[in-house]
Amino acid sequence: MIKIENVSKHYGAFQVLKDCTTTVEKGEVIVVCGPSGSGKSTLIKCVNGLEPFQAGEIIVNGISVGDPKTNLPKLRAQVGMVFQNFELFPHMSITENLAIAQVKVLGRNKDEAVEKGLKLLDRVGLKAHAQKFPGQLSGGQQQRVAIARALAMDPICMLFDEPTSALDPEMVNEVLDVMTELAKEGMTMMCVTHEMGFAKRVANRVIFMDQGSIVEDDSKEAFFATPRSERARHFLAKILHH
Repeated sequence: MIKIENVSKHYGAFQVLKDCTTTVEKGEVIVVCGPSGSGKSTLIKCVNGLEPFQAGEIIVNGISVGDPKTNLPKLRAQVGMVFQNFELFPHMSITENLAIAQVKVLGRNKDEAVEKGLKLLDRVGLKAHAQKFPGQLSGGQQQRVAIARALAMDPICMLFDEPTSALDPEMVNEVLDVMTELAKEGMTMMCVTHEMGFAKRVANRVIFMDQGSIVEDDSKEAFFATPRSERARHFLAKILHH
């Protein structure tokens, strides 16, 4: 589903990704973790062309992301993206937030888009809030709306960029529960997260990054039992003991 091969990216003289290679099979859930500034978010933003990269190749469902001829808006419509800060339109109701991209990008008619949106809102447990505005919802509720909005586009895979890091601790689980359900249903997912409990429960593989490189790419069992690198051992010791 996703093939990342020898991808490198620079910001001026600073190299933020160094020769990154991995694959994500259809239906796999991959957790990408690592210390701050290790390139995790940049890597998944490269997958749907939100960040350009200077070397290597990324193929999503047979389409080359870096090819200048690729229609990136069309590709992004197929690759759901959930950000740290929800990115909902504050001046639109929840229903309008769920319908707008379906109408503008997929060409669905308004009624069809609203019906699809409400169905997905129900799925994330928020149907009662359809007429509210984002500012009237908690952070956890807004993030669940953001997930429903991404799903409304019928994505072939989902990318999550630290979807719980802006939330109060008690709201984290309500978002992780929705992500867990998605994984159970067979959605292909790449998740940048520090939620190691979620990784242990749901991931097929864990990718550990440090200083722009993929240091480890292993099954979750192997990663948590015996991480191969000193850096990963140090990271896990810190993160699992707090």
